[in-house]
Amino acid sequence: MTGPQRTRNKAAQLVTPQLAASLGAGVTGSGRTACHSPLTGDRLAELPATTTAEVAEAFATARAAAARWAARPVRERAAVVLRFHDLLLDRQDEVLDLLQLDTGKARTHAHDEVLGAALASRYYGRRGPGLLRTRARTGAVPVLTRVRENRQPHGVVGQIVPWNYPLELTVEDALPALLAGNGVVTKPDTEGALAALWARRLMVEAGLPADVWRMVIGDGPVVGPAVVAHADYVAFTGSTATGRRVAAQAAERLVGTSLELGGKNSLLVLDDADVEKAAAGAVRACFSSAGQLCISAERILVHVSVADAFTERFVALTRAMRLGAPLAWGTDMGSLSSQAQLDRVTGHIDDAVSLGARVLTGGRHRPDLGPYFHEPTVLTGVTPGMRLHHEETFGPVVAVRRVEDDEEAVALANDTAYGLNASVWSRDSRRARRIAARLRTGSVGINDGFAAAYGSVAATMGGMGDSGLGRRHGAEGLLKYTEAQTVAQQRLLPLAPSLGMDDRQFAALMSVSLKALKTLRLP
Repeated sequence: MTGPQRTRNKAAQLVTPQLAASLGAGVTGSGRTACHSPLTGDRLAELPATTTAEVAEAFATARAAAARWAARPVRERAAVVLRFHDLLLDRQDEVLDLLQLDTGKARTHAHDEVLGAALASRYYGRRGPGLLRTRARTGAVPVLTRVRENRQPHGVVGQIVPWNYPLELTVEDALPALLAGNGVVTKPDTEGALAALWARRLMVEAGLPADVWRMVIGDGPVVGPAVVAHADYVAFTGSTATGRRVAAQAAERLVGTSLELGGKNSLLVLDDADVEKAAAGAVRACFSSAGQLCISAERILVHVSVADAFTERFVALTRAMRLGAPLAWGTDMGSLSSQAQLDRVTGHIDDAVSLGARVLTGGRHRPDLGPYFHEPTVLTGVTPGMRLHHEETFGPVVAVRRVEDDEEAVALANDTAYGLNASVWSRDSRRARRIAARLRTGSVGINDGFAAAYGSVAATMGGMGDSGLGRRHGAEGLLKYTEAQTVAQQRLLPLAPSLGMDDRQFAALMSVSLKALKTLRLP
């Protein structure tokens, strides 16, 4: 029996009509649509489909439920998030299978999603109540003015999730939005919906009222704008082109947005780098989830003094990668997600080679493994006239380029409209941190591709330039789902002439008081 046939048999056993119906219960929709597995190209499940009118219905349902949810103490909401954390880890095998069938990725990369979702749920479950508590602020006049800052939920957050990380990206935005007291309406990509629906069902099992979090499924250009049209805040992850349209539509309604968009990320190998560790790290940085990761590296800038040694080792490690995605452990890279992704990858490689680039390893479509498998590919000689030089490939393709010094490396790394992630490899930590501070990216890994930065969920994650707006993770990743409300109470005396003073005397008194406050070093 072939590998694809074994996958078909196991998919039929795992994704039963009963499971599809259970997961689909979270979707507001009267139509029907289907999702497919990139591992085989076969239909995976039939799910409800949502019309634009039903998107409005989903928001109305979530809005009514959110009012009751927000009235519950924040620690009760946090307890639901922490129960989700435990259920996720205890039942991860269920979702690992769904993730592989949804996305085609290797099981080790599916497990990355479980880890990311668990880290985020633990952080917000533990820290969320403290971040959301009412805070005392300095008043206009000490003692006389008492100020408190409250955090109020927006209402209902509209979330649009791409196909590449359907569990992790769904959880990392939906959970803090829910913890803040919002309702959520999520539009997952149809071809990654099962894992997202599974996460919602698990939150309901953990104690979330079912109507607080609704799902809608349908064609992106139709259902996506309807989500933005009804949301009180929009969390979008996807392409830069679509992100611009989302931001413009939200701006018409004066609705806030957070956008995590594309990247053309660089990995810098300095002249003092540990070549063996850098080469192994570059494999992980470039080819996790078959390169279908917005923070993965697509450009390697390596100092000439170590370029030969690094390239030789990197190519050898890449060539040795085990391809395939059985619903089990033991492979290094899985499939691309679709024919469109395969066409983009092959188009970038063919364009580069036709203009003079050279393939050092890989470069081939592997239909023997599945319809969309493609070898991890390393090229050299990529120049500015090639699509691969400036466009995001979003696949298992990387270009290696030699640089003369740190200045050239920094200049080339910053020579892009994007600014999402970067990586610096050096034995000198201070030197690496100095270079990191000069890179125009939202995150930088030192002696790591992206996992250390992304997994440090107490710190923010996001992009500069065409890579997006706002931040995920950290305090900002929660507080963006709230509105700040200032409540100021004036006591004893008004901020106006009183006690027989005229306006001139009041102005003089206030001027003297402000100078005194500065002398006393009060804020």
